[in-house]
Amino acid sequence: MSARDGGAPRVVASEFMAPEGVARLEGVVDLVADATLVTDRARLLAAVADADALIVRDRTQVDVELLDAAPRLRCVGRLGVGTDNLDLATLEARDVTVHLATGANAVSVAEHVIGALLYLSRPSFATSARVIAGEWPRTELVGRELSGRTLGLLGFGATARAVAARAAALGMRIVTADPVVTDPGPGVTLLEPDALFAAADALSVHAPLLPSTRGMVDEVALAAMPAGALLVDTSRGGVVDHDAVLAALRSGRLAGAALDVHPVEPVDAATGARYADVPGLLLTPHLAGVTRESNVRISTLIADAVATTLGVA
Repeated sequence: MSARDGGAPRVVASEFMAPEGVARLEGVVDLVADATLVTDRARLLAAVADADALIVRDRTQVDVELLDAAPRLRCVGRLGVGTDNLDLATLEARDVTVHLATGANAVSVAEHVIGALLYLSRPSFATSARVIAGEWPRTELVGRELSGRTLGLLGFGATARAVAARAAALGMRIVTADPVVTDPGPGVTLLEPDALFAAADALSVHAPLLPSTRGMVDEVALAAMPAGALLVDTSRGGVVDHDAVLAALRSGRLAGAALDVHPVEPVDAATGARYADVPGLLLTPHLAGVTRESNVRISTLIADAVATTLGVA
């Protein structure tokens, strides 16, 4: 029964939500927490028919079809910060409040970026099997230090700022490009994108996927970077041209690339075959912002925001 029928508000969570977030809602709302709904569209549409709130991650498509099936919807909680799976214009037109977990996974993503840069800079991290087999490849696996190198941050929101603080502690120089930032603060130089690419010994991408950013890191951008540069993408699939990255890795123009986000997720076997045997490539399944700690922060933040909007906090 929905709050509009005199009962507790109904909240549907269609993707994984940490138990701590679930506990914040249990007892104050009529909660349907079923992470399998995201893979069963018909069941999802039926579940939201009398929902006052919907909680999603990045796979549930909150589009016109879903919103038509959910006429009572008052708010959507996004367990993350990206909005490319949300039809924001329609949500606004229907007066549905959207809650994002802004900043809640910044530490997790920042640590992933730094870890990826260290991994890509030191090929010795991937030699366990060879050492076990009796090899001793010291001379062929000499890496590079991050200290003294320039890190370019494409986008300078909360996550990029967390990366900047950690990279600066390692002795890196920090430059950024962001159209809405006028003063990035001490120790960070603001550049135009073209100048950023030319300066970046390592590039970390933190731009949202918009028409203006789709394919922004392309063959031209990669060619402008210093030879032997590194790339880490934890933003959204589509901002970085993966074909251009693979070509740059194969040619040696890029020394390494860590791709956490992909144009189509999950990557199927046929698509994944193109990544096989590419030197210097690290692929991860959109997990940069997902840690035990961030799951708790994100889930409790969104649970509290939804409860407040529904008037049961």
